[in-house]
Amino acid sequence: MIMDPTLIRIGEAVQLSHGGERDAARLLFAEIWDEIGGEQGDPLHVCTLAHAMADVQDDARQELVWDERALAAADLLTDARVAEAGVALPVAGLYPSLHLNLSECHRKLGDLDLAREHLKRAQATIGALGDDEYGQMIKKGLEQIAEQLR
Repeated sequence: MIMDPTLIRIGEAVQLSHGGERDAARLLFAEIWDEIGGEQGDPLHVCTLAHAMADVQDDARQELVWDERALAAADLLTDARVAEAGVALPVAGLYPSLHLNLSECHRKLGDLDLAREHLKRAQATIGALGDDEYGQMIKKGLEQIAEQLR
């Protein structure tokens, strides 16, 4: 199956950020964001880009804005659209990571009640993930934030 070209470009920006080039990643994300039409774009593109853009923000409030955009877009997605784009994960598999990131944002901003609420939502949806490397990474993240919120 051919992967969606916009998702490939988002993946390239993610690789820049993982390589320590956060500014370059932010610039590429912003360019793609404009091309897809921002929040009015394809929900898969909006969700994926916003989820990744949140990770390259230096300000926790900006990170929260992007994480909230990602969650809102995920709510508009269908499994058919995700599969059509060549993504192996069902829509339900996106929620543990989305809620984990929101939990972490709220924790950083000092809103521990909302942090706990998103942690609970992430824990409630973790069953949608397999026991593969990705699933293990998200589970570990949930354990870490649960510990920090104790």
